[in-house]
Amino acid sequence: MKKIVLILALAISSFAFSQIHNPVTWETSVNKISETEAELVATAQIQDGWHLYSQSVPENGPIPTSFTFEGNGNYLKKGNTKEEEGHTVNDPVFEMTIKYFDTKTQFKQRVKLKNKGSFEIKGVVEFMVCNDTQCLPPTEVDLVFKVK
Repeated sequence: MKKIVLILALAISSFAFSQIHNPVTWETSVNKISETEAELVATAQIQDGWHLYSQSVPENGPIPTSFTFEGNGNYLKKGNTKEEEGHTVNDPVFEMTIKYFDTKTQFKQRVKLKNKGSFEIKGVVEFMVCNDTQCLPPTEVDLVFKVK
């Protein structure tokens, strides 16, 4: 009986320590600019102590944040995804100057609307986050923007 209790306790404790840490959550919204243009907004909420990297990262650095949008006949992408100012620092871990975001940031993508009705634009964001002691592997999150 003692062995069963010990094995059960070890299994529960290892499960608790192996939980996937997810320090970034994403929300989407759409700002209608005109009848023919909109701005897709992806907002990242970042837990204290973590930072999310820019879309522009030097070679041999961390994985940059990147957005991919699924094409459909309802819209056309206009230009590249824009990001906020963020922080630019000399990172001792990667030994380079890197731009990152902490707490909260937004990424915006302008689109030309080809349809006046409601529809969805699907996308994926790939990103990497680090804190002072560790970096998590790159993560992909599905995004859905509801155009009305």
